[in-house]
Amino acid sequence: MDAAALASPLLDHGALLLTLAHFASAFAVTLHALFGKREVAAAIGWIGLAWLSPFFGPFLYLCLGINRVKRRAQRLRGPEGSTLQGAARKGRAGKSDHSLQNAVGKITGIDCLPGRVTDVLHCGDETYPRMLEAIAGAQKSIILATFIFRADAAGERFIAALAEAHRRGVAVRVLIDGFGGGFLRSHAYHRLREEGVPVARYLHSLLPWKMPLLDLRLHKKIIVVDGAVAFIGGVNIGAENLLATKPPEPVCDVHFRIEGPVVGQIAASFQDDWSFTTGESLDGPEWLAEDHDVSGAPARVVASGPDQSVDPLVLVLLAAISSAKRTIKVATPYFLPDEQILTALQLAALRGVGVDIVMPSVNNHRLVGWAVYAHVRPLLKMGCRLWRSPPPFDHSKLMVVDDEWCLVGSANWDARSLRLNFELTVEFHDSDLARRLGAIIEGKLTDPITVAEIDGRWGIVKIRDAAARLLMPYL
Repeated sequence: MDAAALASPLLDHGALLLTLAHFASAFAVTLHALFGKREVAAAIGWIGLAWLSPFFGPFLYLCLGINRVKRRAQRLRGPEGSTLQGAARKGRAGKSDHSLQNAVGKITGIDCLPGRVTDVLHCGDETYPRMLEAIAGAQKSIILATFIFRADAAGERFIAALAEAHRRGVAVRVLIDGFGGGFLRSHAYHRLREEGVPVARYLHSLLPWKMPLLDLRLHKKIIVVDGAVAFIGGVNIGAENLLATKPPEPVCDVHFRIEGPVVGQIAASFQDDWSFTTGESLDGPEWLAEDHDVSGAPARVVASGPDQSVDPLVLVLLAAISSAKRTIKVATPYFLPDEQILTALQLAALRGVGVDIVMPSVNNHRLVGWAVYAHVRPLLKMGCRLWRSPPPFDHSKLMVVDDEWCLVGSANWDARSLRLNFELTVEFHDSDLARRLGAIIEGKLTDPITVAEIDGRWGIVKIRDAAARLLMPYL
């Protein structure tokens, strides 16, 4: 018997084993996608790739298609929640006849608590002094979470203030996003460690099999001092936010100083993220306010992220849009929402609701700026109004409905914030605050985007914009 005859059965068995392995792996992907993917198009895409690309398709799904963060987060947080989370539900604002308040309560599973915005702060010029003042006055505890923390002139002031607080016995915890805060090397992280400040990096790893987690970012901007005073909004820590220093790429934003029992919910959100990252639970008395002034309007945290079984932020936006009777005003740096939000905005305009959306005239992410023009024409056709705010780059994140309800925090209107990032926003049923924020948005309504302008763009520009729109889930 020659060598070819001996090899033939082995080759046949090898081919059979490879075929069986392909069918088994593709079938496993099919089952997981059928039960694990909420979006039909995503499920079909992954199933098709698994069957049509033997081994490569299932391998890609294993790397990119499975949300491991959800399972790990649920294991770390546990079914009961922390002492701090329980405290965050004390002092509830009570039942309401307001349909939007009730809807958001069912979406989040969290009660409204009294809360009041004591200061609306613009850019780092107003925000940083108030933050540093609060840090300097801390008696028991400071928690800080941020997406970007630069070790520049602005960041060094925070590093020095946090280090000084730590030396005088204040419990300090700092959480910096593992990508936004510097992926290869975070100078602020290392500076804080040098000063002995407890600091961690969120979902940071250089291991190749953890690279898919780079898409899942901690985008929150939180400071809570003594469990009593909170700062939230869109302002990161970096010199580009200090307009008075004339930085080369200035960024303007809006931030909020908050008091009242709702601060406990903000602190609870940080506790979840810190426990997820380090395994440490912040459930001691130093993290809680001794006594809250219970005056203030109904307020509630809307914390969102890919670890949740639903997309609470998307549902809250849809509930707010559908409840609007007179006006919807939005300011966002990145306006690339999905089709269901676009449809809800169009229907609101058709109902006679005035819909105004403001975005930067020049985007700091060029692809986003291009994609917007291929995305918004249906809104304009249905009567929504879109506007461009003048420089500096407007990073504000505001939503106001009927001058009665508002949503503020870290979330943008794009796929990253709505689906991938861990975000923190707070709703306020406060007509005074809503009117104030509505006036801020109205002050930006100076440069309209029109259908005629979009239709009049060069053909090659339209092709570029449409191509950029295809990347919308990743922008």
